[in-house]
Amino acid sequence: MKNRNPVKLALILWSMLTVLIAASILFIILRWRQNGWGPLIQQWPLEELPITLASVAFTWLLLGVMIYLLYSKRVNTNNSWSVGGFFLVAFMYLNILSERFRYGDYTYYFEAAADLLKHKPLPDTYLYPPFWATLLQFLVPVGEDNFLLILWIANFISLLIFYILLYHILKHYGFSLRLAAIVTSLFVLVNTPLFRTLFYVQINIHTLNLVLLSLLLYPKRSFLSALTLALAVHLKSTPIILVLAFLLELDWRWLGWFALSLILIAMFTVAIDGFYPFIDFIQIALRLGASAAGAANFHETSFDSFFRFVTPSLHLGPIWERILSFASKAILLIASLFVTIQCVRHEVFFNAKGKGARLANALPPLFILMTLASPVVWEHHGIFVALSFLLLLKRLDAPEEWIWFGLAYFLEFILPTFDFFPWSYGRLLAPLIILWLMWKATKKQNTSHFFTAINDWLNKLPAVEI
Repeated sequence: MKNRNPVKLALILWSMLTVLIAASILFIILRWRQNGWGPLIQQWPLEELPITLASVAFTWLLLGVMIYLLYSKRVNTNNSWSVGGFFLVAFMYLNILSERFRYGDYTYYFEAAADLLKHKPLPDTYLYPPFWATLLQFLVPVGEDNFLLILWIANFISLLIFYILLYHILKHYGFSLRLAAIVTSLFVLVNTPLFRTLFYVQINIHTLNLVLLSLLLYPKRSFLSALTLALAVHLKSTPIILVLAFLLELDWRWLGWFALSLILIAMFTVAIDGFYPFIDFIQIALRLGASAAGAANFHETSFDSFFRFVTPSLHLGPIWERILSFASKAILLIASLFVTIQCVRHEVFFNAKGKGARLANALPPLFILMTLASPVVWEHHGIFVALSFLLLLKRLDAPEEWIWFGLAYFLEFILPTFDFFPWSYGRLLAPLIILWLMWKATKKQNTSHFFTAINDWLNKLPAVEI
């Protein structure tokens, strides 16, 4: 008897069960319509039923994809580490997210989209450019529950895309296939800012994915690179700081495409809602930047929040909060630009010639400036300094450097969110430590011996036949 292929049998079994499940769902819909679900589906307390069902559906479909990849021999010795990490991350997050019964921040998006649909001003709780609300207003008629489900699905898909993009970015920066897979998997598996982004249905992953895609597309696809970064800017505005890295390339064609993309995307909002949403956004941003009122929120770890608590404790007037915050950001700006120039000059992160080299070396410190210069820095904003941390692995040699890096990484990505002054502001300190370590790295001639040894060792591991 010939040996049976167990993967083929698994694929046949999965396909048969999928057809059976789809047929049963179709039968219920045709026979009883909406009333048919009542006796067959139960909702437990503290459960968001649509999200639970979506999690189960995604898990089942991903299982089928995994079996098919194995059957078609798409998984090989070159990609087995990254593919394995991808499915490990996907299944883990689906189980975590399915247990979450309350989600936040999407209500701000829903309110803003509903207001635009009614031609009302954007609410003060909506702190983004109007493009996202313009897109989402088409979903308002489906109701708030379905609105949440659609955004949840979009965020989970974006998480999977983020894994793939981060893996390719690390390869772009010289990580071997296996080291890139290991670092990407470990980074995504335990990551407080990422958890918080998904729990609050935030747009951070969408924004970061567009930025990473812009980097990967440059310089071969200049227009698409400019378009994706313009989309990121229209989602969250702060990525405009990253244009400084592209300016260093002196690529006027890219800058032209970027300016054109910004205008065309803005015209989408103008065509639907007019100019007033942009006026609302500017007014909200100015009020946010000028406001010194209210108590500090220890979840929000900006310079503004820190001095909002410190100045009253020192019996200083509200004006001192603005002065100290502005002074801190001015110092951050000078330090970040200095480190950026040094990183470009000494090719700290990317040692290659031609277009894109300056960009690749300039981005890591600018991500820190982009994050900390904002008047509001919530715990989930830490995902934007991902490359700033991970690329520094290439330059750490001395034990004290690893200790400082480990402390910063722990504070930013591993420590749960909590409210206890001043310890909650570890997420303000962590990127500053990384910026300092970057400055130290500019004085080194070569890549870390440890990084080189690990990279080479993983490359030399014997291949396993799959």
